Parts: sequence; structure tokens; C-alpha cells
Amino acid sequence: MTERTLALGTILYPSGHHVAAWRHPATSATANIDVNHYIAAAQAAEAAGFDIAFISDRLGIPKARPEALRRVDEWSHGFEALTLASAVAISTSRIGVVATASTTFNEPYNLARQLASLDLISNGRIGWNIVTSSLDQERDNFNAVDSFDHAARYERAEEFVQAALALWQSWSPEGFIRDKQSGAFFAPDALSEANHSGRYFRARGPLNVIASRQGRPLLVQAGSSGPGKALAARTADVVFTAQPDITAAQAFYRDVKALREEGDRHGDAVTILPGIFPVIGRTKAEAEDKYAALQDLIQPDVALSLLETYLGDVDLSKVDLDGPLPELPVSNSIKSRQGVLVDIARSEGLSVIQLARRIAGARGHWQIVDTAEEIAGRIEDWFVNRAADGFMLLPPIFPDGQDDFIREVVPLLRQRGLFAPSSADLSLRERLGLKLTAALESRPARKRA
Repeated sequence: MTERTLALGTILYPSGHHVAAWRHPATSATANIDVNHYIAAAQAAEAAGFDIAFISDRLGIPKARPEALRRVDEWSHGFEALTLASAVAISTSRIGVVATASTTFNEPYNLARQLASLDLISNGRIGWNIVTSSLDQERDNFNAVDSFDHAARYERAEEFVQAALALWQSWSPEGFIRDKQSGAFFAPDALSEANHSGRYFRARGPLNVIASRQGRPLLVQAGSSGPGKALAARTADVVFTAQPDITAAQAFYRDVKALREEGDRHGDAVTILPGIFPVIGRTKAEAEDKYAALQDLIQPDVALSLLETYLGDVDLSKVDLDGPLPELPVSNSIKSRQGVLVDIARSEGLSVIQLARRIAGARGHWQIVDTAEEIAGRIEDWFVNRAADGFMLLPPIFPDGQDDFIREVVPLLRQRGLFAPSSADLSLRERLGLKLTAALESRPARKRA
């Protein structure tokens, strides 16, 4: 048995992570509005010992070509993430539930309160996927912010997180004495104000929701740009990242762990989970046939719309689709993903339309089409060679893609001593072997509110 154990999460998409998944005969075309679909997927992952059920979100419908507008990206037309997280949390008992929420169009007090409430409801199993919102279609749904520039969004995000952390320290865990005889519900020094006042936010506090058994919600960060890695190194417990191959993943892993050390936080205190998009067959040929069947369902304008979004809301309408990807302006939105996709196009010599089809499934994450044995071996390579601490599963279709992985790959990971799921009653933080950050371990001097 290796000293480290693999962490596994699953992304609760509607019909599947492939852009054409909803057209596949094995999927439900109404999965995006069926809460029981998400609950069943989370329960199956929980039974298999997964650590995280991850819920994506965005605050608007992405721009799409006219021909694709009614067909693209079904997960943008479903449930709000915190609402869905509540349903999943009360329908499970062990798996962690990570919900996405934006720092650009929220206020720290409200969001800290919502997440703390979910953490109590779930008995300490909630994580917050911190996003900054990046699409113009999201910005146009809200009052103007000071700046929608990439750097400013991350500056705002960092302050947002610090305000939330301060609010989550409002109550001393040992302060609730609940003494019926004396009438004292909590001790005099149990409560303190956050008193956050910064450039973007103010939040006096205290928060009117107490901490769960895990202290506070887990912080998950998915940005892989320079500012994104810096934010992750300073604040995140878990980093979810798109890495197309082991070499890129190892470089990212080293960078984040090194940044963590520079900030006086031990490198092992952050768990790095790249995404994996596996198509599994009894033979490699069968896996390739399954992948080809999905690719045959792709509508070109849908794939191109998806590519334009992930390249940073660029317009490719006047570009030769059979030619190479042109030079692009630096993205103000999904900056790190733009870099990943440009590198894929250049290294594999893909035309624009070929790139659109290439990323229609994995969207820049690691894609592997093979047998369960080969996939388990490659996962071990990534894990042992410090490219990952675990993986976020991106099932091509639901439920079959996740079921195939659970049935075929998970037993092999257990046989190799990599994956050791626990059935114990643990908080999400305990499941992942994480401690509270130093910022929360040293509580400020208490001020009676």
C-alpha cells in the first residue's frame, strides 16, 4: 500500500461531459432538469467510495452561433448549484458535495451564510468551488462591477475568500454550552465580529450560522492561470485543473506545491485533482468505437460554439475552419483553458474544426480511450509520478460512463493499493486528510458582538 491514497471525485453533469451526450440513445434528454438524475449519480459514486460529487455552474447562457443556440451546453440550462447541492447533500451520507459559486456577483456574507448552512445540513461535507465568472453573458445579468478585467476579478476573489474565512470564524466551536439550568446558551467569549473592510467588500459580522464539525466548507479552486495558481496556493484545500497529459500535469503540480511552500503552507496540505475523461471498452477497439459513436453525434456549429467559449469568447466565424488556429488575443475570461487548447492545436497539428471536435468531450482535460486495465495503469503513473493526488471523473455519458468506471476501473485501483475508500462517518476534510488552514487555526482575539 502506498503512503498516499488516491482521491476520486465525479462531475455531476446532466447527460454527460461530451457535448453531444444528450443525443446518445443511452442518455436522458431531460437529465438537466431531473433532480433524481443527479441524486442517483451521487449515490452511485458514494457507494463506490468516491470522495466528492462536484456541481458546476455559471450565471448565464454562453454565446453561441445562431444555428447552435438552441442546442449547446445543456448544463447551462439546469439547476442553480447551491440549490442542487442541498438536494444531493440530504440524499447522501458520506460523499462530499462541492458546489460552484462566483465571487464576482455575490457578497461574502450571503454566500458564507449559504455555504455554512449547507455544511451543517450535510454534517460537514460541503466544499465551495471558487470561480470568478468570466463570460460577458454572465456580466450582463448583474449590476456593473468596478472592473471585469481578469486580474481585477482575481483580486476581488482573494478578498472575497478572506472575508468569508473571517465570517466562518464568528463562533468558537466549544462556546455552545446550552445550559438549561442557568439559561446560558453560549459562553460570553463564544462570539466575535469579522470586521472585514476592504477595497471590494465590507462585512462586520458575526455570521448567524455556526460552524459544522469540519470547521468550515472546503475551499476548491479551478483556475490554472498565473493568478489562479497563486490564489489556489494561498487559499485552496483542493485544486481542480485541466491538464491534457502527464507532462503538463507534473509541471502544474510542482508549481502549485512550490507556491504553497513559499507561502509557508506545507505542500501536502493542498489536494490536486486533474480531470479525466475516460471511454472504456473491453478492448481498445471497442473503446474507440464507443468514442466514435459519440463523435458522430456532434453538430459542427455546436462544437465550434463550445470551442469559441473555451478559447475566451472569441469569434471564429471568419476563420478558415480547415486551416490552423489563428493567433488569438489574450483571453480576459478562461485564460488558462485558452492556453491548454492552443497548445493542443499546435502540438497535434489540428485545424480549427478538428480542434473543435477534439475537445468536444474532454474540453482540454485528459482524455483516454482504452481498456480498464490500461486506464488504471495510466492513473497509477500520474499518481505515483506526482502529476495528481487524485482525479475528477468526467463521464462521457450518464449513467453509463460513470457506471463503467465504477465497475471496471475502481476495482483495479483498489487491487493496486491506490484507492482505499472509507465507509466511516467522516467530514469531507477528514476524508481527504486535510487540516484547517493556519488562518483558521489561529483565531483572533474575541470581541463580544
